Amino acid sequence: MTDAHARAQAASGPSKVTLYRNGSVYTAADPFATAMLVDGDTIAWVGSEQAATSIADSSMEVIDLRGALLAPGFVDSHAHLTETGIALGGLQLGDVRSARELLDAVAAAGGAGTILGHGWDESLWDDPALPEPGELERAAGGRPVYLSRVDAHSALVSSALAAAAGLQDRDGFAPGGHIKREAHAAARLATRQLSAAELKDHQRRALDEAAANGYVALAEMGAPHIGSPLDLQLAAGWNAGADSVPLPEVLPYWGQLTTSATDAEALLAELGVPVRGLAGDLNIDGSIGSRTASLRSPYTDAPGEKGTTYLSAEEAAAHLAACSLLGIQGGFHIIGDAGLDAALEALDLAAAEVGEQRIRAAGHRFEHVEMADAEAIARLAKYSVTVSVQPGFDAAWGGSGRLYEQRLGSRRENMNPFASFYSAGVPICFGSDSPVTPLRPWSSVRACLEHNNPAQRISARAAFLGHTRAGWRAARHANPLAGQLVPGAPATFAVWDVEELMVQVADGRVQSWSTDPRARTPLLPALDTGSDPRCLQTVRNGQELFSAHILRA
Repeated sequence: MTDAHARAQAASGPSKVTLYRNGSVYTAADPFATAMLVDGDTIAWVGSEQAATSIADSSMEVIDLRGALLAPGFVDSHAHLTETGIALGGLQLGDVRSARELLDAVAAAGGAGTILGHGWDESLWDDPALPEPGELERAAGGRPVYLSRVDAHSALVSSALAAAAGLQDRDGFAPGGHIKREAHAAARLATRQLSAAELKDHQRRALDEAAANGYVALAEMGAPHIGSPLDLQLAAGWNAGADSVPLPEVLPYWGQLTTSATDAEALLAELGVPVRGLAGDLNIDGSIGSRTASLRSPYTDAPGEKGTTYLSAEEAAAHLAACSLLGIQGGFHIIGDAGLDAALEALDLAAAEVGEQRIRAAGHRFEHVEMADAEAIARLAKYSVTVSVQPGFDAAWGGSGRLYEQRLGSRRENMNPFASFYSAGVPICFGSDSPVTPLRPWSSVRACLEHNNPAQRISARAAFLGHTRAGWRAARHANPLAGQLVPGAPATFAVWDVEELMVQVADGRVQSWSTDPRARTPLLPALDTGSDPRCLQTVRNGQELFSAHILRA
């Protein structure tokens, strides 16, 4: 019997009781808890090893954690399932360091049909020159080619794909093959004309990857320029038992502009599946790497360019007002400071139309928000806007000499202001934007601790809560106990093989560990060991999504 079959069979059987013991349980109920009892889909008890001995009986499955950490499962607050699955199954170009290496990867691609790849980043190359279209065509042997840049806001395409998709007359087309804006959206959609079975295969690959890395839920950020409504419907369908094996919960969003409450209601009905909001990748602007993020001042390495603003403040305001009247989340993809200016003006305009209280009550969310000054942060707090941020962006591109400095010069120093958001009371949650950065949650927590700007670092505890409980709250999940391991809460968690547990703070001058029981601070894995904790098990609502063989060995 396969592991997947065994999990499915267990999920369909009667409610069972499982006792986890001899580990460390991350819970506010008892910071020194070493054991937890799960009854069906609910946490029944947390406590000490001594108490666990008195509770254990032959009717339970008893799992010896052997020092492992049991903690709330991670929530990825911004992901793309189909895109992640395609990237995992296609050419992975993150390690490519030259045009020649990229062409060699294309030439070595197997299979038939369009060659799909993701992750190249010319800012890491010694020579950032991209391949010529003729070189790409020859390397592919005439097959169509679509290779998305790491930020997924531009791509290299072959002449064959450009001709087949009719890109030549679209905004953002470049004869050199590096396409952006409308041309890029059209090229991506041309390569996503997939059957329902193919879409499900890609989504399932992404969900399996997430489960194996301790994720119990992912916010799926669908949008017309990324995929079809069918793509969204299939993603939401996993929650309704579209497959016999339990998987992480999908929190679906759809990023499509509306003009009125009536328009928004019609769109919601047309989608055919419940969504968390009309938010996510409804783009106000693009990305810094592709120079499409909308900036107040030109790019340092392209003095004539200030990026692209896709929506006006008035269009964005109408959308926010419509969502507010319906009491649902609205929101946008925002990267640059000029893009944020437009979004903040939209908040003001929408509040003037429907009232500030309706704006705040709707729980709107903005994605990314990388360039926010103190005034902008104060206005986000005023309207109770949740900001969904990606720590992996700073880890990948925020250091000296890296992409943000290349594109923005000294402006990169104040980007991704996590600590400033927290101190101003702006609700924040964390995600990967997978496949832009990988589904590696502890690396994301570490990125918060090691932010390129020391003033914007936050503690491991704050970062962990932002990756767990805050993700549920940002999606307005109905259960207030989601993301916590306390009696009565959903049995939704992950088990981790850890080298060391400690209290880690953002300021390196402060002692970063404590054994004083008066501190009553739950411990988290030490993240300065050079490797991430290894996931041993992922469980959602009492159902096992992933299990490493060693857990029960």
